Amino acid sequence: MYDILIIGGGPGGYTAALYGARAGFDTALVEKLSPGGQMALTSQIDNYPGFPEGIDGFTLGDNMRKQAERFGAVTIYGEAVKAELDGDVKRVHTDGGELLARSVIIAAGSVPRKLGLADEEALTGHGVGYCAVCDGMFYRGKDVAVAGGGETAVADALFLSRICRKVYVIHRRDSLRASRASQEALFQAENVEVIWDSNVTGLDSLDGKLSGIRVTDKKTGETRSISCSGLFIAVGQQPSSELFTGQLETDKNGYIVAGEDTKTSLPGVFAAGDIRTKEVRQVVTAVADGACAVHSAGEYLKETASCGTPSE
Repeated sequence: MYDILIIGGGPGGYTAALYGARAGFDTALVEKLSPGGQMALTSQIDNYPGFPEGIDGFTLGDNMRKQAERFGAVTIYGEAVKAELDGDVKRVHTDGGELLARSVIIAAGSVPRKLGLADEEALTGHGVGYCAVCDGMFYRGKDVAVAGGGETAVADALFLSRICRKVYVIHRRDSLRASRASQEALFQAENVEVIWDSNVTGLDSLDGKLSGIRVTDKKTGETRSISCSGLFIAVGQQPSSELFTGQLETDKNGYIVAGEDTKTSLPGVFAAGDIRTKEVRQVVTAVADGACAVHSAGEYLKETASCGTPSE
């Protein structure tokens, strides 16, 4: 029986693990892949305070794990497949067994949103990808495309511009949503072409691999074909909240409804990081959520302790 059980090993999850363990709570964290979550796939993080030269996401995530474990937090590698969150005793079933806890902090994060195109699934890993930093090197010297116009899409395009022959950026609006500094760097890249007011509406393939994309102009309705070997989709994230559907209140997009105190619709259950409703989703905001979640969980544990020990 853990005092605090955390689902997800991203920056929010491991911050919660650190704060929980340091506060003297019996704390465990369940992570299905590796420390850092989506952050671990980022080659360079320049906007997290304390690292003037930046740091790669994998190293930052692993450092967070080591710091939390130094104070006694336990990492359990496995996938949460079922959760029973109502009542005094929370039960989380993993592919390795059942875990019991008095409180649960959900920090399961989010996953890349897909375009929903025919053959998108079939071509994933065969020309279609969601992480340019992970897979971009396979397209060295080739023509590629990036779908999206936010910070991630622009960062992907800049990374690819350094190793690929040509980079097309397809954006559904007439202006990018990335920071000014990122936009300026993108527009200075001579091998990048931005296609405005357009959507990727089709995928072409040859011998089971992507050979090109079809792009439709939203204003004119005209569709053009672009030959390319790779398409990286960066059109946002969707929360990994399916496990909690029907138990916790979520918004129309599936994010768990929780305020700055991270309290969800169930007592003793808290949501931290990208999975909760919030305006800004960054590493630094996930870290803040992790600290707030432990504060709220600590108050909850004190209140329930004064009412007696939960029955298993």
